[in-house]
Amino acid sequence: MGSPQTQVLSPVSSRKVLRLNNSRDIHSRSLNSLKYSNGVRTSNEVEITKEKDINKFASVSFTGENETQKYVKDVYPKSLTEDMKEILKDNKNSHHKHSIANVISNKTDYVPNDNTVLYNNIYWGSEVENSMPQGYGENTAEIWERYVEQSEVIKMENGCGRMQNRLVTFKDGIQACVRYRQNTDQIQGEIFSFYVGRLLNLTNLAPSVVKVVDLKDKLWQSVAGDISNAQWNTNRAVVLTQYIPSLESATIPEIFKPSNRHLNKIDVLKMSIKDNDIEDTSKQIMINKLKAKKDKYPNKDIEEPFDHIDLKLTKSTIQLFVELAQWSDLIIFDYLTANLDRIVNNLFNYQWNVNIMDGPAHNLARKMDSGLLLFLDNESGLLHGYRLLKKYNVYHSLMLDNLCVFRKRTVDSLKSLYEQSVGVKLSEMFHQKNNAVIRDILPPLPEKNAKILHERIGKVLTQIEKCEQAFANR
Repeated sequence: MGSPQTQVLSPVSSRKVLRLNNSRDIHSRSLNSLKYSNGVRTSNEVEITKEKDINKFASVSFTGENETQKYVKDVYPKSLTEDMKEILKDNKNSHHKHSIANVISNKTDYVPNDNTVLYNNIYWGSEVENSMPQGYGENTAEIWERYVEQSEVIKMENGCGRMQNRLVTFKDGIQACVRYRQNTDQIQGEIFSFYVGRLLNLTNLAPSVVKVVDLKDKLWQSVAGDISNAQWNTNRAVVLTQYIPSLESATIPEIFKPSNRHLNKIDVLKMSIKDNDIEDTSKQIMINKLKAKKDKYPNKDIEEPFDHIDLKLTKSTIQLFVELAQWSDLIIFDYLTANLDRIVNNLFNYQWNVNIMDGPAHNLARKMDSGLLLFLDNESGLLHGYRLLKKYNVYHSLMLDNLCVFRKRTVDSLKSLYEQSVGVKLSEMFHQKNNAVIRDILPPLPEKNAKILHERIGKVLTQIEKCEQAFANR
């Protein structure tokens, strides 16, 4: 089939042309982590923090410091390798381009381009994907693993959230947050959640690695006294997560707050039009055509069906959609792992404090230089969170059930994991990345938990299919 005939709403600036395509018709119309004292302790040592005072909100800091973080241009130690600098930068200098494959089917002959905001009814388009922050992919994770393997800690200090966590400094000035827990489940939850993020190709989790506290190891030899003062036991597994500078707190987008709480292609269309200053005359043309459509179909209070949006967005709208695209990944990630200590924390506490949704999202931070969202503190995932599904699953489902715009590569990863055995993939990753000493101390993810994860992947895919069906003719 050839390209559908396109009728452009005019007069519109050539920079701001919006095309809405009707796939059913050959004609288309154009157009990190802070904790507070007021906690409610639940079973299995999981805390859901009850917020009663909106004034207690503070900036999220990856080091857990209470003082507001100031943005300072990153200054790197002279001895820092270029690889390590590349990890820390997280800038957009790579100008990576998003490639959309396999989108041409019998249902549509539309081919996405660089100005595609949304396509196939449910997927973020190239204009959004090409603006996404680079984040921390598999390459940075491998570099971090090699770096920690050959490094030496020379300083330990309070920071990084909970009391026994520590902010450590390596010999060359690089820093890391070390997560220490008496409960091995929480260490498993943190590292296996990180592995799930890697399998989904998410770039929003800081590079992490498991190590054993061993005073004979070069890594810990210089800080034996600090380890004693921290009351750490030796032969404990800990997670070292790269310290990420220049973070600020991240808030919940308006579209996900209780008054709205849904994201679909209609929402994307409305936000695109609202924030792109389409000329008044063009708006009036659009209004007139929509009125004519309603007169023709008086019982249908909807616009003409479309399956994609092409529009040159303003910078502010691109930034908004980049954030929402990351939130779509976050909602899926937290649903899969059943993380209790992020958005579920806000939702749970909403019954006591209706203003909590206006405050910072719990354990979520934004990188000031790139807009990358950092998914912090994932220790409740996959183990504690699964034990408490009966009580909290309603909060996990609340966000997922109202999400209908996704990143194509995340959906592709979900389908691939569902067709394979995600438990086997996680086990392979665990054995590949950790030696026998670590594996003797830190157990693998239990088989029953891997089965729950597989089931939840299936539920996410079911939600995606529902969205495809619901918006196919709208």
